[in-house]
Amino acid sequence: MSFQPLLAAPFAVILHAFLALYLIPLTALIFTIKRGSLWHKRLGWAWVLGMAMVAISSFWVHELRIFGPFSPIHALSLFTLGSLVYAIWRIRAGDRGRHRRAMLLLVWGALAGAGAFTLLPGRIMHAVVFGAA
Repeated sequence: MSFQPLLAAPFAVILHAFLALYLIPLTALIFTIKRGSLWHKRLGWAWVLGMAMVAISSFWVHELRIFGPFSPIHALSLFTLGSLVYAIWRIRAGDRGRHRRAMLLLVWGALAGAGAFTLLPGRIMHAVVFGAA
């Protein structure tokens, strides 16, 4: 494992990747604490802000170009931003079930699912984890 391929990438890619990597241990930590506690709320806000920054930073990442400078990942970023707003709206309305479902969708779909695609051969994170092809 070497971060050299990532550190050689454009700044937007580096920022996007390190923001996403920051969310992995934060997600695990949030899963271990009591839901609804003060720490859950504080760390949850840190997670929401981090996830929003990952989604927003993706609009400056153009490694895959399918629709002009954009790809389906950018549609996922729009969906992520909307889902974050929805999850916050649901918890503020006292709807814990829909808040939980929205947050789990974000964790497994937008973070883990999208993150798994970065490990495909030819992608920068594949080179980071598995070495250059």
